Amino acid sequence: MLGRMGRTPLIPTQLTVGPFTIAQAREAGLDRWHLRGARWRRLGPTIYVWAGLTQTPALRLAAARVRFPCTAAFSGLTAAWLHGLDVEPCGPIEVTIPKGCGVSARSGLSVRRAALPESEVVIVQGQRATSITRTLADLCGRLNLTEAVVVVDMALHARIVDLAALKSGTMKLRRVVAFTEPATESPMESRLRMLLVLGGLPRPQAQVLLFDNHHRFLGRPDLYYTEHRVCIEYDGINHRDRLAEDNRRQNLLVGAGFRLLRFAATDIYTRPDVVVAQVRGALGRA
Repeated sequence: MLGRMGRTPLIPTQLTVGPFTIAQAREAGLDRWHLRGARWRRLGPTIYVWAGLTQTPALRLAAARVRFPCTAAFSGLTAAWLHGLDVEPCGPIEVTIPKGCGVSARSGLSVRRAALPESEVVIVQGQRATSITRTLADLCGRLNLTEAVVVVDMALHARIVDLAALKSGTMKLRRVVAFTEPATESPMESRLRMLLVLGGLPRPQAQVLLFDNHHRFLGRPDLYYTEHRVCIEYDGINHRDRLAEDNRRQNLLVGAGFRLLRFAATDIYTRPDVVVAQVRGALGRA
């Protein structure tokens, strides 16, 4: 038995590999009061983890999974992350529970009750989650058009979903698919493209290879208007690191008679009308 005073608390090996319940701690020889020290972190009402483990999204999902019945599945953005998409999985953690399952709400978690046939559930990264098609359909039903396109663009670019399957989905999903572009390489490129399209401009192509009159490669702009020879680039956080390379590519494109516009996240989020006006002006001049 462990004394309450004067002894170093035991750290059972079986409790250092992942989240555990108070019942599991007792089976390992610990009592609730042992878990109040700095060696343990509380992740839920009755869920704890050894403090030596890095607090990763995967760890938080493993802890959340203990709190739900075996018929539940991670869904929404949480499922999208499990499928490999670049989204926030834990803000909050999203779970779908089959209708009729008598489970109360869980603090800090987003719980949805909906039909959840096993045909729409998969095991990914060791967790039960809605299939990628079901996940995208759910997200398209609640995200705004642009953010839904961002998520579907990512899934198509990663080739983890079939375009034909999406086209046979819900009405909202089909509407989103009409705006998607699998060649898009980042969420902000999707947002920039949607900003232009929803601003009334023609839909640009994505990631087009451009060559000069001697068939020498010049570059591959994020967005391109073929008829107008207008290139559009999104400058992300790594633009400063590759500034010299970007400048060389810009000089080659401009020298070959292409027009080039560059935009950053602040332009898209804080001056969308200016972005649309500048692109419209470039198309008009061309």
